[in-house]
Amino acid sequence: MIIPSYRQASLRPLLSLLLSILAILLLSACGSPSNALEGPAEVVQIARSACISCHGSELQGKMGPETNLQHVGKRLSKEQIARQIRKGGESMPAFESRLTAEEIEGLASWLSGKK
Repeated sequence: MIIPSYRQASLRPLLSLLLSILAILLLSACGSPSNALEGPAEVVQIARSACISCHGSELQGKMGPETNLQHVGKRLSKEQIARQIRKGGESMPAFESRLTAEEIEGLASWLSGKK
């Protein structure tokens, strides 16, 4: 179908608006950037250096669903998280010789708040 040029010109603003709305909807459907690594700077730094290789840069889990920590506070208490960090688990190494008690406590407090 051939549209006269004057009609094409009048459709451009409408098409531009529709494309903008579509872009906004697509971006909002993707969600906002994760805030998984927001928190006290010293705790976030420990998480970046000790945790992201297995748990992911946004705590999304890189080694299966059980390594996702984005909502770990729903599954485990602060004490359970601290014990897991200290002693390790099935595929998780123990960190009690790599982190101080204060660092483990800080991580456990921060992670237990992720619900």
